[in-house]
Amino acid sequence: MERWRGLESLPGGWGRCVVTIGVFDGVHRGHQQLIGRAVRLAHERGLPCVVMTFDPHPSEVVRPGSHPAQLTTLRRRAELVEELGVDVFCVLPFTLELSRVPADEFVHEILVEQLHAAAVVVGENFAFGYKAAGNVDLLRRLGQRFGFTVEGATLISERTATGEITFSSTYIRSCIDAGDVAAAAEALGRPHRLEGIVVRGDSRGRELGFPTANLSTPRFAAVPADGIYACRFLHADADGVTRSLQAAVSVGTNPTFSGRERRVEAYVLDIDEDFYGERVALDFVARIREMQRFDSPAELVEEMHRDVEHTRELLAADAEGK
Repeated sequence: MERWRGLESLPGGWGRCVVTIGVFDGVHRGHQQLIGRAVRLAHERGLPCVVMTFDPHPSEVVRPGSHPAQLTTLRRRAELVEELGVDVFCVLPFTLELSRVPADEFVHEILVEQLHAAAVVVGENFAFGYKAAGNVDLLRRLGQRFGFTVEGATLISERTATGEITFSSTYIRSCIDAGDVAAAAEALGRPHRLEGIVVRGDSRGRELGFPTANLSTPRFAAVPADGIYACRFLHADADGVTRSLQAAVSVGTNPTFSGRERRVEAYVLDIDEDFYGERVALDFVARIREMQRFDSPAELVEEMHRDVEHTRELLAADAEGK
């Protein structure tokens, strides 16, 4: 898969293609269906499939300070869409100037003049152009004028005991914010992943017999609610091979020690390594319990032993269910 940063990367002699457009944060099940349709349509027509996304998030540019919690890094998004069979992952730098481009100009200048779109696949609620004035109906009319077809895909929804849920990035963020990583995984089609660099902590975990890897996460990362979680700890070894290790992960401020700084600390089971400075990832499989304050370090250690056993059980059950 080719990765472009801006349309300056577009190769000479570029022909027609099938394009799907969106932020695609999370590349959740709804996104997967949408992108999958674009890939199939491209194959039917013998054309490359282009996923166009934006960076930074449009809301942060238009309304600074409103950036939603980020479900996936841009690099992770690229990996996920590549797995779906996409040919080109195109990141369009989102600027104030781009936000002010009228909808019809966006279509003519970018989709027609530069990408030579033969077909465009978007979600039924797709909005584009200055003040989000463009919608799927306008896109269809412009397609008829400029010679490309348009498909507006319906969002995926499922009926649950509490009602019908539409899978969206907003819904998934709310699940993560509540600590319901199991519901988030159901909508994503995989566990929610948090990436970061391991940094030095205060070494209190090692003193208690549970040395932890402390993650410094990206600025807008969607960090689950405070609590203890069963996770898979992903780390590339010296040969570049990714290992999946079991980990009990604490998210919070360490109330037993009157902590104030919110941290993500991973106790990796059955291995004693220093991951300092390494890039790692956590796949959140299940929430074990809420964050608690204990009256003594000894009580905390006793509970941490139970957390480790619960982690083993939950990860084993998850592995058996796959």
